[in-house]
Amino acid sequence: MRRGFQNLTPEAEEGEIDITPMLDVVFIMLIFFIVTASFVKESGIEVNRPDAATTSAKPKANILIAISEGGEVWINKRKVEITQVRANIERLHAENPQGTVVVQADEEAKTKTLVAVMDAARQAGIYDVSLATQEP
Repeated sequence: MRRGFQNLTPEAEEGEIDITPMLDVVFIMLIFFIVTASFVKESGIEVNRPDAATTSAKPKANILIAISEGGEVWINKRKVEITQVRANIERLHAENPQGTVVVQADEEAKTKTLVAVMDAARQAGIYDVSLATQEP
């Protein structure tokens, strides 16, 4: 026997696995997936969008506004009065100035409500307003 190791039992001589580096790798992978994940934004209700042959995607649309067939306006899963649409758009635009507004109007929604929402977006300083459609 070597000096200094006389009191060791066979159980104590076995090595232990250090899991700290593994936890570091798992934590870094978690951060990577959170940063690179694309989160789906929803307006709050499901609408029947009208068909359009010239549909194109808007990659930086961060302000989604839905208009139901009954004229209800929804922003971020909350029902909003038409008089409060401008304030909500200004708040969301302040959080992400590069974002655009996409209006998801039901095909049975009144044009008056659609025009009021688009006008509120322009009064809030956003002139890139799009109407969501679906491909036929």
